[in-house]
Amino acid sequence: MAGKATILIVDDHRAVREEVAFALDYDGYDTREAADGPSALTAVEEHEDIDLVLLDIKLPGIDGLEVLTRIKADRPQLPVVMISGHGDLETAVLAVRKGAYDFLQKPFENDRVLLSIKNALEHAELEHENTALRQQLQSEHQLLGDSEPMAQVRAMIDKVAPTEVAVLITGENGTGKELVASHLHGLSRRGEGPFVAINCAAIPAELAESELFGHEKGAFTGATSSRPGAFEQADGGTLLLDEIGDLPLPLQAKLLRALQERTVQRLGSQQTTDVDVRILAATNQDLEAMVAEKTFREDLYYRLHVVRVHLPPLRDRPGDVESLASHFLRAACSHNGIPRRKLARDAGAWLRGQGWPGNVRQLKNVLEAAAILADGDEVAAADLEGVTVPTPSRGPEGDTDWFAFERLEDFRAATEKEFLRRKLLENNGNIKRTAERIELMRSNLYKKLDRYGLK
Repeated sequence: MAGKATILIVDDHRAVREEVAFALDYDGYDTREAADGPSALTAVEEHEDIDLVLLDIKLPGIDGLEVLTRIKADRPQLPVVMISGHGDLETAVLAVRKGAYDFLQKPFENDRVLLSIKNALEHAELEHENTALRQQLQSEHQLLGDSEPMAQVRAMIDKVAPTEVAVLITGENGTGKELVASHLHGLSRRGEGPFVAINCAAIPAELAESELFGHEKGAFTGATSSRPGAFEQADGGTLLLDEIGDLPLPLQAKLLRALQERTVQRLGSQQTTDVDVRILAATNQDLEAMVAEKTFREDLYYRLHVVRVHLPPLRDRPGDVESLASHFLRAACSHNGIPRRKLARDAGAWLRGQGWPGNVRQLKNVLEAAAILADGDEVAAADLEGVTVPTPSRGPEGDTDWFAFERLEDFRAATEKEFLRRKLLENNGNIKRTAERIELMRSNLYKKLDRYGLK
């Protein structure tokens, strides 16, 4: 704690106050004194520099436990150490439940008081740092944008978060679906519980059931120990099923049963386990079309789609691009220890003129790269263009006619090329990151890029 800490000593015996004040002054603390409950409350209200209260139980006017209750209501982070000449276990427990950090019984040694105060102040400082860190994380992961579409998203989150309903989060890749899920969890009554996210597209089909429901030792080759699945890990909290459209059909039936019965059964076990989990699902696919095509279960779709939150692509909210870019630039400079830079005058127009197929994720990556590579204290349009993967020409009509191909082999090659091109855009041309996210060996990715002229 920077500077001297100020301790408020509250006791109706003047001799006790003077003795404790002398010991605290000698140990480097500043002190204030109060002889009764009302005076103590007035001191806490009028002097924000008070860092800790040493509070007697038996006080004239208002007793110490009531003073403690009022202090914690007004300044919950202010540590309070209770003292009493008539202490008993029941009173001590009650004081701690009301928010006291410690309970000391008279007569006490000064060393014991000093140790308790030292520990209480260190604990309060740690709590303050944790609060500041949480606020910083919330700032870094906030849903940014002043456009009407984003205002509607935030309003929907505020309405839905406190409830227990299942939410389907839709939107293109890079729009921030997992961020919405995190906000829904954090603003819910389950916010202090676990938040578990599982990417259905990234799990090999043969391991998907184990990832969701867990397994017992020996359930399959390689199962050398028992392991809880995502449902058990999220018990009491929230489970996000990301890329839910990629979940294999046989597993969709088992997922539906788990949601209906609120129980799971590990692979290799005959027992079921009750789970209390709120389900959020996210996808960039058209699940309604998949239901019509019989590639996604209709009953599971309606179980997941109680409320829908749709994230608009960045191209549909161009007014947000420049403010998002400024935020990402500041964050990139801070995170990478770079002197603060700002967007040059020509950068805004350039940013607004891009299509951003990778959405917010792509914009963030571009600004981070530009922050690192730019010279001077400004990031100009040329700096941004230099770190952006160019979009190949698509012909006069803009979009490829996928049904114009005569051979299946040509169709496959064209779609693979387009897939790789878009993934490169999403990852700002980073080969290593692209290979990891599409689960392809880097050497194979290089070969494909050479084949399709994307290098």
